[in-house]
Amino acid sequence: MTASQLNPKVSTFKIGDMVVYPTHGVGLIEAEEEEEIAGSKMSFFVVSTVKNKVTIRVPKTRASKAGLRHLSSTIELEEAIEILKQKSKIKKGNWPSIAQDYNSKINSGKPTLIAAVARDCHEGTSYSEKMLYREAVGRLAIEYALAMGIDEQSAEKRIISILNYRI
Repeated sequence: MTASQLNPKVSTFKIGDMVVYPTHGVGLIEAEEEEEIAGSKMSFFVVSTVKNKVTIRVPKTRASKAGLRHLSSTIELEEAIEILKQKSKIKKGNWPSIAQDYNSKINSGKPTLIAAVARDCHEGTSYSEKMLYREAVGRLAIEYALAMGIDEQSAEKRIISILNYRI
């Protein structure tokens, strides 16, 4: 049995695809490699991230389980935009646990959760809140720009303008 028969999602990715790796954001599948590890051959997708130019090697058989996914659909991104339009939700508790929750949401790679962090940290005054806000807006803007066929600056301006003019 081949790897693609064991895991049908293996074949859904190919060289040249724009993908999202949850903890690093949007990237491009640049190559497929094979390597012998512990006596068995393994196949990898080589993903180069757009923002910070990190190269990630994701085992093909575990790509979906690792969270590798195609760019979100326009419908999913519009759901994220709707979240940006909502009123901020004020979290109760100590800041370290709140910040950890926000980081988990950003690293989930899900646009709706990332949008919620951007919305909730938009008017933040602390340094760490501002950093979470910038990271969330940046991640959301890259995916939004690629999915909508616009440049990243325009996407970021749209996100920020929505956050600035919420009801």
